[in-house]
Amino acid sequence: MKIYTKTGDGGATALGNGERVSKTHPRVEAYGAVDELNAHLGLLRSQGIGERHREMLLSIQKMLMRYAATVACCKGYEMSGGDVTLLEREVDALQKMLPAQKYFVIPGGSAAAAQCHVARCVCRRAERLMVKLGEVTGEPSPILLQLLNRLSDYLFVLSRSIHAESQVAEAMWIPS
Repeated sequence: MKIYTKTGDGGATALGNGERVSKTHPRVEAYGAVDELNAHLGLLRSQGIGERHREMLLSIQKMLMRYAATVACCKGYEMSGGDVTLLEREVDALQKMLPAQKYFVIPGGSAAAAQCHVARCVCRRAERLMVKLGEVTGEPSPILLQLLNRLSDYLFVLSRSIHAESQVAEAMWIPS
């Protein structure tokens, strides 16, 4: 099977249900942002972080594949509140090990922690594009919006955890 089909050369693409739409269609923008987020999580997984974090990120990547496929196909895999609960539990577990946060964190520090912030920003964009898709089509599932919201929280807390585990000081923005 060839990787190129040439059917998208004119600026249109096929959804999973066969419908052809513009590559700027809100559905394509939304699942494209989730795909980009997934790629950033893959990069984060390669950053020399702990095995527990790598396993959690791989689990999240698989979750995102299911949800992106559902958005791309206009139907598909079941979306579960259990995925949201999993992220909430992980955020709570990581936060218990962190000092209280008094100021805004400035992204940076280690490469892995900085990559968490890049992924967090892409996650927020994916969430905004899913909201926009919902305004146009009545989709996606509220669970997907919750998942993306919790995932951005997880990525923020993961960044802080990576700094704590590697004893790298976080840069804080202290308003003057």
